[in-house]
Amino acid sequence: MTERASSRQADTQPEPHDPRQELGAAELRILYRQEAQAKRRKDARPGLWIAVVIYVLFSVSDLILIPDVAAYTITARFAVGLTALLVLEAQLRRGAATDWLDVTCAAAIIFGYIGWLLPASMGANKESVAFYMVFGTIFMMSANLFFTFSFKVSIITSTIILCILYVVNYFLPATLTYKMVFGTFYVSCFTFTSYVNWKLNEERYNVFLNALEAKIQHKEATERGKALLRLSRTDPLTGLENRRAIDEKLRDYWSDWQKLGSSFAAILIDVDFFKKFNDCYGHQEGDRCLIHVANALSDLIKDYNGSIGRYGGEEFIVLARMDKKDKVTELAEAICRTVENLALTHELRRDGISIVTASVGAAFTRTQAGAKLEKIIHEADRALYLAKASGRNCARLFDPTDPQSSDESENLAALLKIAIAQNLVSLVYQPIQDVASGRFEAVEALMRLKMLDGTLVPPSLFIPVAERTGAILELGRWAIRTVCNELLVDDHVRVVSVNVSPIQLKTPGFAASVATILGETGVTGNRLAFEITEGLEMEMHSDILRCISDLKLLGIKIWLDDFGTGFAGLSWLRLIDFDTVKIDRSFLHDCGTPKGMAMLQDIIALVRNRGHQILVEGVETDEQIALMREFGIDRIQGFRVGRPVPAANYQTKKPVHKRPYLRSA
Repeated sequence: MTERASSRQADTQPEPHDPRQELGAAELRILYRQEAQAKRRKDARPGLWIAVVIYVLFSVSDLILIPDVAAYTITARFAVGLTALLVLEAQLRRGAATDWLDVTCAAAIIFGYIGWLLPASMGANKESVAFYMVFGTIFMMSANLFFTFSFKVSIITSTIILCILYVVNYFLPATLTYKMVFGTFYVSCFTFTSYVNWKLNEERYNVFLNALEAKIQHKEATERGKALLRLSRTDPLTGLENRRAIDEKLRDYWSDWQKLGSSFAAILIDVDFFKKFNDCYGHQEGDRCLIHVANALSDLIKDYNGSIGRYGGEEFIVLARMDKKDKVTELAEAICRTVENLALTHELRRDGISIVTASVGAAFTRTQAGAKLEKIIHEADRALYLAKASGRNCARLFDPTDPQSSDESENLAALLKIAIAQNLVSLVYQPIQDVASGRFEAVEALMRLKMLDGTLVPPSLFIPVAERTGAILELGRWAIRTVCNELLVDDHVRVVSVNVSPIQLKTPGFAASVATILGETGVTGNRLAFEITEGLEMEMHSDILRCISDLKLLGIKIWLDDFGTGFAGLSWLRLIDFDTVKIDRSFLHDCGTPKGMAMLQDIIALVRNRGHQILVEGVETDEQIALMREFGIDRIQGFRVGRPVPAANYQTKKPVHKRPYLRSA
């Protein structure tokens, strides 16, 4: 819609204006006179100085042609020239009007001729004076040679010179033929000078029109260029700066930080569950939502003297010069509250909130070795990831000491890239017991990671990093293949459950890759169970639902893990027919209080009413086992049942164990 509107505006954009069509003749003449005045004012000083210098240099001709009165003519030349220059300089200093400058220059021409001609006419050699009068035509043409007079002023000046010539010519003792010839010559010079002056003024006017038109065209071209530049740096939907403009500004901020120590913050803002908003209300409403958010945040950022831009999709970025972390945290929290206070309805959220909110990740410049421009954005992105993982609608400031966001997680990300090739990743298996029969019906595969020096990395550290970096995809396929090869191919256990991330379920082709592994290893799908963690990342995404349906067609069992700790539970229980629901260990451990006991019973009743089998995690005592029998729980898992052990512990045993409990170190 915006592009079409822009296209229409471009199509209807008028051609460059012709000033002769835009302004009337009178207006153009006024504008021309205003511009001509400026030029005449500029040319007055150099024109008069040059004219005076040439006028004085003609003193040489006086010494040759009229030596008897040369002293008087030369004195007159200097007197007129100096007087004219002094008057003009005084006028310029006082800021006299341009017309008065023209009068001074014209008067200098007239009096220059009179001041020379009168002493020259008193000389003894009248014939020389008669021929010398021819030089009077030079004064007639001086109005055009040295100055840019208007046609009117030039004609008046030349006419006065002509009259002086005729007066002198009349009283000069000479034949009638002589007077007629020179009189005709003077009139011819006057006519020629007047014509040249008229053509010059006409040409000046045409030059003015062409220059005016060129100036207008240049102005329009400049404005169009600026408009195109603004367009190339502006997001067409929200009107904010786009990624290109923000990247340029980020480089400026970074340069000031490196050179001047001017610290700043980079803040990434992501609208929560925006895809769901689009799916529910349509893309037009989604666009309006982004515009509302952009306008609100833009108003907020003005108070912090910062810049805001759209970084792509539903993500915005803020850059602000700040000197303390507390101010960064304050701004990040203000951004969250600003979006929340818009109260834009979002009914399809599954976290108990029915309005649009935003997750915010902030990073602050800090001294570090080998720091690069991209580092601060990367840190803000890691903080944003933690904000989402913490429940959304919150702000997180990057903390280099936090293992979830610190540089240590980047080391883990690098480690995960080589983990499979370097045999740094392995699986251990924890038994799952059937409460009624006491048999070990299944085991859960748990991933372990060690560093190059052999130090173990807790799953709580490396699993989030693997999900954030996408390494979970390759690790997940490796885990499924390893489970099949280690325990299922030779029937060491009946069923193995494998934890699967929602990121894997959303990845195109995941079900097909699982089918390929089953085909290559010869394991049937009913030997596998995929545990899906109930968490914030497990959105009701159509790709996830489709993938789960494809996996069930392969015979794979689908379990809901850690039920009760996330927000999607009831929705997923309604949408998906889970084979087993695993109740989180925290509910069992809270049974020491009446409220905790009631809560566990309510959850069990809820799951049982949906017809799913129930598995309770965290069983660690005989009393808890007895309680599970009392509640009619189907399966249990915990240290009292058995600790996680390598595959070798199962490869030497029969698939089904009849001992009531398995104690393993």
